[in-house]
Amino acid sequence: MTQPASSSWRTPFVFLIVSSVIMTLSFSGWQALLNNFTIEAADFTGAEIGMLQSLREIPGFLAFTAVFLLLVIKEQHFALVSLCLLTVGVAITGFFPFEYGLYATTVLMSIGFHYFETVNQSLSLQWFSKQEAPAKLGKLLSIKSIAALVVYGFIYIAFEYLSMPFATAYLILGGLGLALTAWLWLYMPLFPVKVAQHKHIVLRKRYSLYYFLTFLSGARRQIFVVFAGFMMVEKFGYSVADITLLYMLNHVLNIYIAPKVGQWIGKVGERKALTLEYIGLIIVFTGYGLVENAYVAAGLYVIDHIFFAMAIAIKTYFQKIADPADIASNAGVSFTINHIAAVVIPASFGLMWLVEPSWVFYSGAAIATCSLIASQWVRITPAPEQAQLQAAN
Repeated sequence: MTQPASSSWRTPFVFLIVSSVIMTLSFSGWQALLNNFTIEAADFTGAEIGMLQSLREIPGFLAFTAVFLLLVIKEQHFALVSLCLLTVGVAITGFFPFEYGLYATTVLMSIGFHYFETVNQSLSLQWFSKQEAPAKLGKLLSIKSIAALVVYGFIYIAFEYLSMPFATAYLILGGLGLALTAWLWLYMPLFPVKVAQHKHIVLRKRYSLYYFLTFLSGARRQIFVVFAGFMMVEKFGYSVADITLLYMLNHVLNIYIAPKVGQWIGKVGERKALTLEYIGLIIVFTGYGLVENAYVAAGLYVIDHIFFAMAIAIKTYFQKIADPADIASNAGVSFTINHIAAVVIPASFGLMWLVEPSWVFYSGAAIATCSLIASQWVRITPAPEQAQLQAAN
């Protein structure tokens, strides 16, 4: 039964804030430590890190199955179960410093992460109105950056001054996330949704451009997440502390920039925002392929991260053209589409990396070029159901 919120802080937005903090606390900590942990503790090369990242993306590829699980569990409860899997997977990562152990803990963590992100996107687009969605999604990104900043501050102190073992750091980050998840489960009510969601897979021709942009976005994200950070460690010798400082700078900037980006998208529209993002990415990826200076590489990495905030535009574009009842189903479908490239790219590009690392980044520039061309067809045409409602009013 849906429980009424009894106090001002027991709201959907607060639920999304805390759950996003949990996700950031666990996943950002896992990610910040990963490259150094795999190289220093498990002797990974580009081939193994590529395989690990491909395995990590398999649950994302299967995200469409979320709609079937919603037949037996409510979306909000599903989000909490997913957070439990994510935090437990992160907490135990440090106890398995070998290839197959890392593959196993990564898959467990990833199941929780991808199901949570799927349901979180669905709930956000259902709970926020079209008018407030860009700004509120921007605020959530800003809050995630604050949480990430705290995580990276902890990691920097832990490794630079306390010589903390990797296993202890992972256990602290995952354990704290699990405790916050339990708090959400115990103290947050079950919030109602405005429109009953379809409990089957929905694919519509009018969403084709959204699907294509989502596919290309998944390919671009993998090159950044997997190989840009790996380049910093392998090519330029960045330590855990160095990587953490770089992450901290990214999120300090994002605290201020993300809400502004959300507001800007609301004013100028999705097509202009995506156009600017993809032009910038072409320049950044080309720069990755050519860079020989560690400081220039760090600058490109920061700029690349800032462009992630503009991905809000893809989500709000879908919200504006979609039948409201399609949102939950298409959250899973879009994550699966996003991860088609994500399953293939890390492993295949990991092999490319062994031949010539710059080719990986030039491929990223080509992907960004395809995205730029496709984004020029973005038009906000309401779904037939929405158009009929507007006509009736």
